[in-house]
Amino acid sequence: MNTVRNTRRLAATLLTAALAAGGLTVAAAPAAHAAASDVVAKLPISSFSALTVDSAHQRVYVADSNLGYYDNKGLVAVYDFSGERVTTLTTARHISGLALNADGSVLYVGSRDGVLRYDTTTYLPLSSVVAGTDTCGRSMAFAGGKVYHTAPYANYLSDCDTTLTYLDYSQADHTWQRSGWQDNGKLQLEAGPGDRLMMGQPLNTKAPDPFVSVFDASGTTLVRTAGRRFADAEGKGALNLKDMAFSADGSKVAVADAAAGTRLLNTADLSDAATGYPALPSGASASAVAFSGDGKYLARGAAASGATPDLLLSPADPEDGTAPLEFAFEGSLDGDRVAPRGLEWSADGSRLFAVTTNTAGNQFWLHVVQPPAVQYDARFTGGLAHSPAQAVVGEALAVRGRLELDGPAPAEPLKVTATRTDAAGTHRLGTATVKADGTFTVLDEPDLIGEATYTVSFLGDLTHRPATDVTHTVTVGKAASSIALTAPAEASMSTGVHIAGTFTAQGKALPERAVLKVERTDRLGTGTLSSVTVAADGTFTVDDLPRTRRDTTYTVSWAGDDLHEGSSASATVRVTR
Repeated sequence: MNTVRNTRRLAATLLTAALAAGGLTVAAAPAAHAAASDVVAKLPISSFSALTVDSAHQRVYVADSNLGYYDNKGLVAVYDFSGERVTTLTTARHISGLALNADGSVLYVGSRDGVLRYDTTTYLPLSSVVAGTDTCGRSMAFAGGKVYHTAPYANYLSDCDTTLTYLDYSQADHTWQRSGWQDNGKLQLEAGPGDRLMMGQPLNTKAPDPFVSVFDASGTTLVRTAGRRFADAEGKGALNLKDMAFSADGSKVAVADAAAGTRLLNTADLSDAATGYPALPSGASASAVAFSGDGKYLARGAAASGATPDLLLSPADPEDGTAPLEFAFEGSLDGDRVAPRGLEWSADGSRLFAVTTNTAGNQFWLHVVQPPAVQYDARFTGGLAHSPAQAVVGEALAVRGRLELDGPAPAEPLKVTATRTDAAGTHRLGTATVKADGTFTVLDEPDLIGEATYTVSFLGDLTHRPATDVTHTVTVGKAASSIALTAPAEASMSTGVHIAGTFTAQGKALPERAVLKVERTDRLGTGTLSSVTVAADGTFTVDDLPRTRRDTTYTVSWAGDDLHEGSSASATVRVTR
């Protein structure tokens, strides 16, 4: 299948734009919901091993590993930057691993019996590089003028996850040389600026505490400059490596860890960076990571189900709190998740290429995503207002406002975040959805008497800059209480007076059942009767034997507490002999 289509996968605003290289224009929707889409091509592969991008010739290469039998054919699908397939390279034996030389003129393809070379202009094969036999799948990277490749060998595929894997490199005469570095498992390679090479070890039974290492590949000998394992003394926190990437300037390393999410490390010593990236959405497991070549963006891929995002596109600077652009892949038109090591950028950061797969892992899609080129301003207008007019502790309060956006309207509703600051500190209230007309409502139940200041923020997205926060102060009062009495119009001294009542306290529930004061006023004066305790359903009764004839008034009252106003009610009964 070679067709390209547009999908609706964006779950945040994306600028309506043209994919210049392919001449593909994303059509604008009505003004209220201007939208743009990623471009998707169904890949002609049933397994996936590598993705690499040739920015010099605007080509994308995707390799089908096709392991399982020594005589299986190999395939590399070649696409342009608009998602159209250009050609397909087929090989006599299965392949895995791709790398491009520094100027993009030669494509290296890891085959079972060696490393194949192709001219990236004509796609014709060049002389191959001899290499050790690979039965499990190679990883490849071009660093320091050499092609580095792993050489795992196992008699059975079931042994590949733990087999001993060597790190080798090609020489000028197209022969190969052992670097001396080796370990168990399907070691992964990544090249970076400044002749750096990174090697990571997937979790396996022979490596319960896997490593990440950085090497200087500029000389004739590969020199390790940093290395780290992550488990603590109890063996907890071990790395579950899915992907890794250097930042554009080489100073940082991002690691997609299926156990811990996205780790951001300092390249010099692989220590944790001072500020990391926010956690992936709940239910998403990290599968891929890539920095854009211009240093602006970080792409994080994940395996997630349903509406949980599988791809997040955010600023590369972890100090930048701009909300990420989110993609949720689901179904036969898009795949269900981002494949491990399935993210690569063009050198200028204008396009992100993502390989997605279905849950079974036997179908694959290539997505071409173009980040927005500019950002627009956003602002809160008209301040904030609240209702009801009198805020009451423990009762619902609505704080309303309006967000105004320049530029295109969002493809999906934006969200604002809100906090309440009172005598007990600052409390996060979560997010509120911005409607098409810009209005939003923050719902809260204040739980303290006194002033409460609400702050609403818009952190921006990849199309809109953050807005200046807006605040609103509310005076929160006590919740009301009420007493209702049902008494007879007339009673006798011999049979007594029976009064039924109901007590109601709004707002927060009382910690204990209310105890009500009862007073009786007759022609002999006023006296206090026994108190009554309100039942769980709010009802109570007052029973009394009057001491004299004529009108007798019964008053039931509650003094209130720290969060509730007091209340009282009276009933007058004509008492006869």
